[in-house]
Amino acid sequence: MWLSDFTLILPDRVLPCASLRIEDGLIAEIVEGPVKEGIQGHGMELFPGFIDMHGDMIEIELEPRARVDFPMEVALNHLDMRLASSGVTTAYAGVSFSRGVRDGEPRSFDHTSRVIRDMHAARETTRVDHRIHARFDITFNNAVGVLADLLTEKRVDLVSLMDHTPGQGQYRNLEIHIKNKAAHHGVSETDARQMIATAIAERSRPQDVLLSNMQAVSQMCRDHGVPLASHDDDTRDKANLMADLGVVIAEFPVTLEAAAACAERGLMIAMGAPNAMRGQSYSGNLSARDAHAVGLLHILAADYHPATILPAIRRLAQTDPNGLAGAARLATANPAKALGLTDRGTLEVGKRADLAVVDTYNRVAASFSAGQIAFSNGWLEAQRAEKSKTSGAFM
Repeated sequence: MWLSDFTLILPDRVLPCASLRIEDGLIAEIVEGPVKEGIQGHGMELFPGFIDMHGDMIEIELEPRARVDFPMEVALNHLDMRLASSGVTTAYAGVSFSRGVRDGEPRSFDHTSRVIRDMHAARETTRVDHRIHARFDITFNNAVGVLADLLTEKRVDLVSLMDHTPGQGQYRNLEIHIKNKAAHHGVSETDARQMIATAIAERSRPQDVLLSNMQAVSQMCRDHGVPLASHDDDTRDKANLMADLGVVIAEFPVTLEAAAACAERGLMIAMGAPNAMRGQSYSGNLSARDAHAVGLLHILAADYHPATILPAIRRLAQTDPNGLAGAARLATANPAKALGLTDRGTLEVGKRADLAVVDTYNRVAASFSAGQIAFSNGWLEAQRAEKSKTSGAFM
């Protein structure tokens, strides 16, 4: 199938009025200029499908309200459509091994393990290539063995080390954290302050225990060839520790100092697309735009909202040294490189035909996953009808 007269977003440049042919799920040919066959884009943009290495959405889809549990087939199907309609064709679903605030430790690791196994089985029928991102809370000792089993079963594709104890990392600014928690739970700031004090007391662990947990997870990832990420690095010392442990991606560093240290050690830095789109972190931490301005942003992640990836790319393209091509790499070629996905992430012959079609209103009009239609907002059907009128054939 030909996609004719599109503006192709290549790794190093934007190629107008070009055409791309899909065959057997792969990009088979790219030529300059339109062709008569196939779907006519009339200059619409064709991006590589976006690769989201950190999305928190599956847990919300499974439990949209407190104590309201949805079955995996309902939750994953809805998330699948959200991702495909946002141009995401490869998605790493963040599932947390962390302390359960409602039901305690047993529910947390039993529930998480079940979610991972259920999602691993259900993803065979999805539009998007779904993968598992196990978020490991370093204060949660009991999860080490469970994670080891899941890695041995080859059900986990990415692991990140996180510590959400208030007072450091993402929540290093306690006053902002108190205000956010009060608003989220609908309680007074006095009550929120007490909740946070309790969390600090419950999560505190000796440093040697935390280090032992991180070393154990790091070794398991090396043994199974699974990439390891850090989370919310806030100091140079923490960044260096993460690099020493074999981390390859630094997720959401909260200070420029930490981000610079990560980059110096060769880590690729990921930040949230919502942060880049809005120009600020909701936690009061490092702005993705500020990191990008000094060359310390390599990957855009959906974080909690996949529809922000495209507008974030568009916003960063205004200041990126390589314009739109450079900004698009943050959600395509760069995460592919960091995650070892050599078969996707760029519009090149031989790569998977993972594609996002973007219209003149900056909306995803259609997406393709391995050459198959994953989403269409009606544009593709209109093209099919028009082609049928003029030639009697769609392809």
